[in-house]
Amino acid sequence: MSNLYSNSIFWIDTDKIKPNPFQPRRDFDEVKLQDLADSIKQYGVLQPLIVSRVEVEKEGGGIVTEYELIAGERRLRAAKLAQVLQVPVVIRTGDTAIMKLELSIIENLQREDLNAVDRARAFFRLVTEFKFTHNEIAKKMGKSREYVSNSLRILTLPEDVLNALSEGKISEGHTRPILMLADHPEEQMVLFKEILYKKITVREAERLARKIAYDRVRKKEYMPDPEITELEEEFQEKLGTRVHIDRKELGGQIKIDFFSTEDLRTILDLIHKVELEKKPDDMLEKHIAQNNSETEKAEEVVDDRSKEEVKQDDAELYNISNFNV
Repeated sequence: MSNLYSNSIFWIDTDKIKPNPFQPRRDFDEVKLQDLADSIKQYGVLQPLIVSRVEVEKEGGGIVTEYELIAGERRLRAAKLAQVLQVPVVIRTGDTAIMKLELSIIENLQREDLNAVDRARAFFRLVTEFKFTHNEIAKKMGKSREYVSNSLRILTLPEDVLNALSEGKISEGHTRPILMLADHPEEQMVLFKEILYKKITVREAERLARKIAYDRVRKKEYMPDPEITELEEEFQEKLGTRVHIDRKELGGQIKIDFFSTEDLRTILDLIHKVELEKKPDDMLEKHIAQNNSETEKAEEVVDDRSKEEVKQDDAELYNISNFNV
């Protein structure tokens, strides 16, 4: 009987097929699902679903036969949207829970439409629930161990990044530079926002991540002023974006990252609120006044002219021919 099940196609009522508890896919594109439903209305379900037969005991007595989906959830959902009453299935027997999960993952991977996050979560279940090693998963998937390990690393990313990846707003390639900043969560999220809103490429994101990492190393090597570092962090916390203070021998510059004109207006509003807006010369005048109060005697002004130039300039300065009425 099992051979008959394994090699035959049966037509089963759609309402008797229960979802697969091991289904690795979480996200289904509603537009594409509707397109498939329209196609099923016209041509029917062309590829059979894979199910297992389950006998369920009813409360009042007796046994009811149900079917648990192993592979083909997208086709089943589309068939229900198309209001198809029966779908073709292949019934598998003797499968354990781990075999059902394997089949679900493999079937989705073979169709190449399982997103990176769902794939990583499926691998994670194989590791945690079924105690598979990365090597064992790799062999079953026909992939390298590095492929499995890198897929699992994706799950260490913040939820916002995982959601964007699932929704196709960023590519799997973008996760590598974001992961490079795992030890610096604030800068990691800034890079993620740059990828998301500036639409920067994977290569550009990698360049930015390397620069941020390099700057961090440089700061450690050159022992930055802890007060400047603290001020940078305070600026970043208040403004919600990356801020870099470049201190020079006299004064310096503040670099603030932004993503839109609206961001600039928000930053300006914040400055207004804390009453930090000043005229361009205010800071310079404050610095001059502070230096004058600290040093009673001003330093001698350097005149870099030669004696001959001084004599000639002085003679011409008061020459009446240089004045016009």
